[in-house]
Amino acid sequence: MVYSNDFSEADLDFIENGRIYEFNEEAVLGYYNDEEVLLNLSDLPSHNTIKVTIDLLIHDSWDGNPDNIGGPDFWYLKMDDQTILRTTFSNSPCESTFCIYQSYPDNYPRFNNPKTEALRNDLPGRCQYATTEGWTSLYRITKLIQHRSNQLSITLGDELRQENAPSPICDESWSVASIMVSTMTIN
Repeated sequence: MVYSNDFSEADLDFIENGRIYEFNEEAVLGYYNDEEVLLNLSDLPSHNTIKVTIDLLIHDSWDGNPDNIGGPDFWYLKMDDQTILRTTFSNSPCESTFCIYQSYPDNYPRFNNPKTEALRNDLPGRCQYATTEGWTSLYRITKLIQHRSNQLSITLGDELRQENAPSPICDESWSVASIMVSTMTIN
């Protein structure tokens, strides 16, 4: 383990555009809308693989895949400027006659039901739906990536589209509950 942060100590070392926010009585990195956060690590030990685990909170009315005034709603993970994950999320209810699909856990464009593989989908929204359960979803994203450099830059960001929202950041946002980075040597 070369980096671990659950933000309970308000530690923003090595993070660009970091800010601490309280959500559901816990400290998180966030909240963000149409922004990027960078984690820059150096002096990494010898390795050939990086393991990154992110606990990601998707707040309020993410609209998933539809290409219209409300979406698609993208979130992405890059390592050293290489896109590792570019996906969509949906917090919308899925009914028999209406369903706003998301791509996660796959890269866009895939069609999975809203909240697929969410660890939790019973959390209240952050803003627009703050008093209603089910409008924040928690995902644990783990990626293994070939990597050999002693430096690493991890970028988390979004491309959120809310042309019909009076307050975009209240309509859709995201936060990070924790980040863990490990170096590994895999033969």
